[in-house]
Amino acid sequence: MDFRYLGNSGLKISEITYGNWLTHGSQVENDTALACVRAALDAGITSFDTADAYANTAAETVLGEALKGERRASLEIFTKVYWPTGPMGPNDSGLSRKHIMESIEGSLTRLQTDYVDMYQAHRYDTETPLEETMQAFADVVRQGKALYIGVSEWTAEQLRAAHALAKELNIQLISNQPQYSALWRVIEEEVVPTSVELGISQIVWSPVAQGVLAGKYQPGAPLPAGSRATDSKGGEKTIRVFLREEVLHRVQKLAPIAAELDLTMAQLAVAWVLQNPNVASAIIGASRPEQVGENAKASGVTIPADAMAKIDEALGDVVVHDGGRTARLAPTGRPS
Repeated sequence: MDFRYLGNSGLKISEITYGNWLTHGSQVENDTALACVRAALDAGITSFDTADAYANTAAETVLGEALKGERRASLEIFTKVYWPTGPMGPNDSGLSRKHIMESIEGSLTRLQTDYVDMYQAHRYDTETPLEETMQAFADVVRQGKALYIGVSEWTAEQLRAAHALAKELNIQLISNQPQYSALWRVIEEEVVPTSVELGISQIVWSPVAQGVLAGKYQPGAPLPAGSRATDSKGGEKTIRVFLREEVLHRVQKLAPIAAELDLTMAQLAVAWVLQNPNVASAIIGASRPEQVGENAKASGVTIPADAMAKIDEALGDVVVHDGGRTARLAPTGRPS
């Protein structure tokens, strides 16, 4: 496992982060979830990402149990705050001081730790002044409950404003967590250049495009039973954008490119996002422990320039480049 610095900080994280969105406490049984975390540790993964909203707090509980007994200083644990949790009351979501200060306490209890390495704003809260949010984050850091601050799916403009406030408050905003894959490149236009300027790294989610880039969904074929595309708990909604026939046909053209590099298609997809120097880590999830070990092998892989060009040619015009998608897909008000 290779490691990279996270943003303009001295913190190193594993190139592969294990994440438990849509899995722990939801799609897979706890025994399997524990086995997946063990497989991640065995593969050399030290970075683990979760959120209080995943399975309405259950995912944090499962991860905390799975990591119990591990040397805390050898791990980097990330969690997030914003989406509704608990009984979904008027203050059970967003980035108000009240919600942040209460949520960090709940997350630490469930994760069975005194601190998280990074506390992330899961989305931008249009109903709370950014100054209030950043002051609350600063207080969480000064209390020793988080070491660094990050965000997820923020626009370049939002990153710039938050970074300026973080600097005034003497805390480190070092990470953004966006969706990024060979099929979904919306951060390349504005978010990545701004992040490079500000000293912010990307920890990217869905590098395999919800499994589509692994080649498991064949054009013209029924959806595989038990796959994310058939999961009514949330998976089928997030993968829908990639299940168009023209996308599936294009993805199949990646198979010979992966074979030439002695990689699986999933490994090729994960290695592809790691070719971007602004990406510190790629988040992988799993429903089986063997998936973790296989995908972790993408760490340290260098894809030659000619193969990168072949990937672009194979995917052609099904790639989404529109940088405006980040803003358009963001919540327009606090969720409830």
